[in-house]
Amino acid sequence: MSSSPAPIARDLSPRDQLIVALDFPSGAAALALADRLGNLVQWFKIGLELYLSEGNNIVDAVRSRGHSVFLDLKLHDIPNTVAGAVRSVAQSGTGMLTLHAAGGPAMLAAAQEAAAALPLSPQLLAVTILTSMDPAQLAATGIAASPGEQVMRLAKMAYGTGIRGFVASADEVGPLRSAYPDATLVIPGIRPAGADTGDQKRVATPAAAITAGADYLVVGRPITQATDPAAAAQSILNEIAAVKH
Repeated sequence: MSSSPAPIARDLSPRDQLIVALDFPSGAAALALADRLGNLVQWFKIGLELYLSEGNNIVDAVRSRGHSVFLDLKLHDIPNTVAGAVRSVAQSGTGMLTLHAAGGPAMLAAAQEAAAALPLSPQLLAVTILTSMDPAQLAATGIAASPGEQVMRLAKMAYGTGIRGFVASADEVGPLRSAYPDATLVIPGIRPAGADTGDQKRVATPAAAITAGADYLVVGRPITQATDPAAAAQSILNEIAAVKH
């Protein structure tokens, strides 16, 4: 069995719980932001835009600075293809990797089996319902259930395949934590009080998400578009620390 490089974050410091999203079109801009933040945070998220632009070179560059990488590729394909992608991505040394729970149990099981066969693999995270989806958006896809109901349905399915990490909104942290106390919960859609929500529909403050039981918080624009990104990150770290003590 593989060993996971990402422990349950409830036992970690605020520095380890904050994941800053490097949502930039180029590696130069992403690394400039990472360097501005220095040692304030341990984790950086590399999403699809940046990864398609830079490939594993950006993963290497972030890791060479002593940081951990959350590779948010949201894999969704036939089981064999996703299993192969997991094996390929593992070579980059990324710590966490996302795949869509909507890909179904066969896909999730294939991904988990591929990861388990590796000497060191990323922790797999099943993306449930995107935080940009509200009931109307979900209904447009043919799903009559509420976002919360669908999150729990997908999480149950993913858990049954061996997946032990989920991405969901802060609205679902409480039910997920209650149902799956051993799972790692990575929560995007985090916005400090008063911040612009942008295209996110289901959002929460850092304090609310941590109090509800979140392990990791993914924060992008409130930090990356701040006049002083380091100060913005420190403010969020302080908010996390305040509710942990």
